[in-house]
Amino acid sequence: QVQLVESGGGLVQPGGSLRLSCAASGFTFSSYAMSWYRQAPGKERELVATITSNGGSTNYAASMKGRLTISRDNAKNTVYLQMNNLKPEDTAVYYCNVIRGILSYWGQGTQVTVSS
Repeated sequence: QVQLVESGGGLVQPGGSLRLSCAASGFTFSSYAMSWYRQAPGKERELVATITSNGGSTNYAASMKGRLTISRDNAKNTVYLQMNNLKPEDTAVYYCNVIRGILSYWGQGTQVTVSS
């Protein structure tokens, strides 16, 4: 079965950086686009970044553009999210996502807290 396991979250000071990882299994990773979402307390889940199956194209949320880099290693079945210049408003649970046909799969999420 499809499994997505996020890691790399934590507490970071404003202006700091984090690199999130999402290890995928149970499907042909290299055949699917992957996305990162986030959900802040009391807010809806929002799309943060997407990368195509071969990594050739990426898209980012306007609110975080310029501070994010999404990448993937198809040999390791892992997608990454490098986040720089983090702000308190980036505090959220970050989720990895893959859509296969009509089904959408999520990891358990990793908490990112930006605070001094």
